[in-house]
Amino acid sequence: MCGIAGIFHLNGAPAAPAVLRKMADVLAHRGPDGEGFYVDGMVGLGHRRLAIIDLSAAGHQPMVTADEKIAIVYNGEIYNFRELRAELEGLGHQFKSRTDSEVVLQAWQEWGPDCVKRFNGMFAFAIWDKRDQSLYLVRDRYGIKPLYWARWGSTFLFGSEQKAILQHPDARREVDPEAMLEYFTFQNIFTDRTLLKNVRLIPAGTIARMPLGHDADPELNRYWDYDFREPDAPADPREYREELDRLMKQAVSRQLVSDVELGSYLSGGMDSGTLTALASRELPYIKTFTCGFDLSSASGIEMSFDERVKAEAMSAVYKTEHYEMVLKAGDMERAMPRLAHHLEEPRVGQSYPNYYAAQLASKFVKVVLSGAGGDELFGGYPWRYYRAVRCNGFEDYIDQYYKYWQRLIANEDIKRVFSPIWSQVDQVWTRDIFRDVFQQRDIELERPEDFINHSLYFEAKTFLHGLLVVEDKLSMSHGLETRVPFLDNDLVDFAMSCPVALKLNNLEDVVRIDENDLREKGHAYFEKTKDGKQILRDVMEKYIPQDIASAVKQGFSAPDASWFKGESIDFVRRVLFEGQPALFEILDPQPVRELVSAHFEGQQNRRLLIWSLLNVEQWLQDVFDSSDGALVTESNLRTNA
Repeated sequence: MCGIAGIFHLNGAPAAPAVLRKMADVLAHRGPDGEGFYVDGMVGLGHRRLAIIDLSAAGHQPMVTADEKIAIVYNGEIYNFRELRAELEGLGHQFKSRTDSEVVLQAWQEWGPDCVKRFNGMFAFAIWDKRDQSLYLVRDRYGIKPLYWARWGSTFLFGSEQKAILQHPDARREVDPEAMLEYFTFQNIFTDRTLLKNVRLIPAGTIARMPLGHDADPELNRYWDYDFREPDAPADPREYREELDRLMKQAVSRQLVSDVELGSYLSGGMDSGTLTALASRELPYIKTFTCGFDLSSASGIEMSFDERVKAEAMSAVYKTEHYEMVLKAGDMERAMPRLAHHLEEPRVGQSYPNYYAAQLASKFVKVVLSGAGGDELFGGYPWRYYRAVRCNGFEDYIDQYYKYWQRLIANEDIKRVFSPIWSQVDQVWTRDIFRDVFQQRDIELERPEDFINHSLYFEAKTFLHGLLVVEDKLSMSHGLETRVPFLDNDLVDFAMSCPVALKLNNLEDVVRIDENDLREKGHAYFEKTKDGKQILRDVMEKYIPQDIASAVKQGFSAPDASWFKGESIDFVRRVLFEGQPALFEILDPQPVRELVSAHFEGQQNRRLLIWSLLNVEQWLQDVFDSSDGALVTESNLRTNA
């Protein structure tokens, strides 16, 4: 697990070693155990190492093949690397290290870009291949490890984080107004854009190729995508349960490979509890970590947000060495500058609890297991899917589900909020952005199961991807590697072909609910739709306490709805109501403050919007203040011309 960065001058100009070092140095938090550089004329590759497998100098990167025709910088873990190494040795390859990175390098030498289809793991890597004078950037199936690129003229840059790209003197810092509109609609970015114009994210499951002399953006080739669909001839439910049991144990066992100590998050929920239960069978006294919340000023549903008691009970069952911390209202304010710097741009949810959880775990281990992916694969959010379970074809489905996913600012408010830059985004249709997630759609939507599978596809591609990007940034900010066993290839393949009826136990009843009830907000609707992950619950009952296996889904969230009206209200007012926030060069302060005030007065729960406004404001300060420049937008570029 590492940080990578690089330069490729498409016109053949030499790459500057001093600039390459600066790009790698800002990623030192990702790789505190070493550094390395490779420069070959117009190409420069930089690496910061977090040593997890083969801690010796033999694991040093960049790595180059014996014939010096291929060089790699690599970030990730390939869990089936031993099997691939044995196959490559049978083909005559010789190895100098015990690392998976060398396996990736020699697999590329043997099989070319098709080698990525053989990898079971998480990875982002860059390959300079002299055989066709091309730079390749590759990202894993699910997008667990991020990889960014940018091009200004003939200068092509890449990095594990955007801040590496921004170290190059050719880089420009300019807000992307279309990405900003996308974010403030969905609290996420579904496209490959970032909040910085010209800086893009390699899509998950994609190989990008940039040949020498190329005068356009890189060629993108998607080598894998999700495919949730009902089986033509479903097996007996008992067979599905037996296979899920086998695959869960296999996935956890595969991801325990490490030459350093490994721990696990233990939130009090089923997913992290399952991983801890299975890992503790192979690693006695494994260390576990929980973040709880001070609920002294919380109210309503937020009174259930602290799961420390459940986590402590499971720790006792599995005999783990357990550590926990309690977050209070002021902790968000304290963490915000560092969090925004490392996160680089906000994505889904309120992520500062993840920052503190990673900080806690990093004090004791270098690798931690996370339960991310369990909900998205096995239907953990049924109250969301059921809002678009009865539709009149694909376009009607899009209309219904799109309306639900306007998480921050609804369509009727967006023009007013974005009035300062509306002329730059008035041709952007966020419904089209939503619809374009389904570029590979090839099945007719007729049954409720078809619509559910489309929702599972959508959430894996967008919501889960956002969670993974956030988790990577915040764990690596503390030099911590996070592993996600639910995203083992074999387990994902199984989940995508598992019948919806085995995931959602209440599907037939919900389909019969009055359509007006499906639009309900609040407790009554939730009570009718709170099933989900049924097959996983059935299988895991043998490993985790029954009350955990049958518990209602609880997200990892702080009681911010209460805090933003109480203990944190002065902080919110100071950031958004005083002075001249940079944010208001993009958004109109009056409608924004009206929306925030509605939360203060208890009229609406706007916690997600408030968090996003605070985070974007801090991000703007971090990115533009650090460059000693004003906020750059197209409008003030024209004004200053």
